Amino acid sequence: MKLLTIKRNGTNRLGVKTDKGIIDIGRQVENFQNLSLPTEIMEVVHGGEEVVGLLETYVKESDESKMAFLSENDDFEWGPCITNPEKIICVGLNYCQHADETGASYPESPILFSKFNNTLTGHNSHISIPKSTEQLDYEVELGIVIGRRAKDVPEEDALNYVFGYCTANDLSARDLQFKTNQWLLGKTCDDFSPIGPYLVTKDEVKDPNNLALRTIVNGIERQNSNTSDMIFNCKELISYISHHMTLEPGDLILTGTPEGVILGEPEDKRNYLKPDDEVTVEIEKLGALTNRFIY
Repeated sequence: MKLLTIKRNGTNRLGVKTDKGIIDIGRQVENFQNLSLPTEIMEVVHGGEEVVGLLETYVKESDESKMAFLSENDDFEWGPCITNPEKIICVGLNYCQHADETGASYPESPILFSKFNNTLTGHNSHISIPKSTEQLDYEVELGIVIGRRAKDVPEEDALNYVFGYCTANDLSARDLQFKTNQWLLGKTCDDFSPIGPYLVTKDEVKDPNNLALRTIVNGIERQNSNTSDMIFNCKELISYISHHMTLEPGDLILTGTPEGVILGEPEDKRNYLKPDDEVTVEIEKLGALTNRFIY
């Protein structure tokens, strides 16, 4: 399934993308009060396969004439496809060619850092460039959403703990990121983690380490790679992290970015993001996430 967050009147409501359009599950529950369905994305993630099954049955068996389908082009606000993760764990320098372009050596173990929920935003949102940076960069990344508690998970079993996957843009203020030897400041400004449009359940993604991903800035392709270039694959990352901290349902892992970031260009050719720029990050099977930047 392809799940999403619809923001209405300041609240997050569950949506499901189908071939006919997007179903606003929250509105359906309001209109037909006998429905016993989740109305927010975190309820689905915490409910696991049983709740996903209820949604699938509802979508397949319901009378379409009683559905008020939305189009992706309709005037509604997209929220982040995961709204309240307990943890956002990011992986640095996790693509071979990205390490090459920045002149960094390949890490011997995953480089981890964190983001917070203030960084979350959705598809089509306008993102304000902080006044404190002049070096805002994009990073297309595969997001992994955990589906059940994971502690000391072996690699061979790691993908069984996944709920689904999403497209993410790990925005990075490079001047803030490298102001000290800790990356946190340059990674955690407001709206620096747009994710979506969809949270796609794992059954639709057979191999997360063979997905094409790319970034387009103002119509020009800047990143074009494949998750097969990861230094540490999805199984390895989930297992490694779970041996150091317990992963909970809804936790989000951002798995690193491939080559093609602005930081990888020669210094005299680095044209960092500016107001009115439009950035689309896209991953095969997961969809394209677009944001416009403003002051």
